[in-house]
Amino acid sequence: MATLPVEKMRELERRFGEIEARMSAGPAADVYVKLASEYSELQPVVARIRDYEKALAELADLEVMLADKSVDREMRDLAEMELPGVKETIETLETDIQILLLPKDAADEKSAILEIRAGTGGSEAALFAGDLFRMYERYASVKGWKVEILSASDGEAGGYKEIIATITGRGVFSKLKFESGVHRVQRVPDTEASGRIHTSAATVAVLPEAEEIDIEIRQEDIRIDTMRSSGAGGQHVNTTDSAVRITHMPSGIVVTSSEKSQHQNRAKAMQVLRSRLFDMERQRADNERSADRKSQVGSGDRSERIRTYNFPQGRITDHRINLTLYKLDKMIEGDIDEVVDALRADYQAGQLAQLGSQQ
Repeated sequence: MATLPVEKMRELERRFGEIEARMSAGPAADVYVKLASEYSELQPVVARIRDYEKALAELADLEVMLADKSVDREMRDLAEMELPGVKETIETLETDIQILLLPKDAADEKSAILEIRAGTGGSEAALFAGDLFRMYERYASVKGWKVEILSASDGEAGGYKEIIATITGRGVFSKLKFESGVHRVQRVPDTEASGRIHTSAATVAVLPEAEEIDIEIRQEDIRIDTMRSSGAGGQHVNTTDSAVRITHMPSGIVVTSSEKSQHQNRAKAMQVLRSRLFDMERQRADNERSADRKSQVGSGDRSERIRTYNFPQGRITDHRINLTLYKLDKMIEGDIDEVVDALRADYQAGQLAQLGSQQ
């Protein structure tokens, strides 16, 4: 059996009971909202702890029954039959509780900024970048998240050279944070007469959306330039200097936004800049905590090839966890939960192993 932090579990139960009592007492609205938020975070782990305590009590009763020679044979046989199931339940609950008690990534509950850029492969890479964006867009729709494009540069034959969007909803970053890296596609382009398979790539970056309280940007550290927006042609050509480019001089990060409203462009560009600086700070802190981050699923290394989409074989392979699925058609339509969940499970297993080695 695993060694669980009993004192911490008792403290969580005590705190949960205290929150229940305070909520039922009818506090002020703002206090109630805070209590409700903490209640929803504690409820899953406390429910598992209570199930675990109930299972332990049941195990103890069965063991007493088996040790008592005065108990009739039929009851002892029933106890022996139930014992393996109870022990299995306890092991499952121990793992569940360990996972629920793992250190939380403070950014997990945040919305995210999704950046997709075409890599090697010319027009085919841009088309693939478009496919990836639609995949995430459909996934977000199923989850009830809101997608808003911040900036996009179209590919010559379709798709995108680059597209940046916000995905707003609770827990978006926790689901998508392992998508960062190089995605590779193998397929026959429409323009390929000989039927030869081409390999192209696109880079995905998923950043936790940063609020102003998360990262401070000093006015003296940024330079804001306005320029003529290229527009989409025809009646949509923008004739005003509305596009905005913001340069963060200490880091060298440059962000642009080229919608029709200069005010909106500035706000959107600052939103992306905050998130990139926040992500850079998170990466720095992670590097300090772990000297071997490349072995971790969540390393966020933008240059690492993480996944291959092979269209002729209908195959998708995630190279970090050696997972291969023959359901590319469903995944490219946004049904990516199986891969997302497998990546999260692998990451949690790594955390548990690291925790075990420290005990």
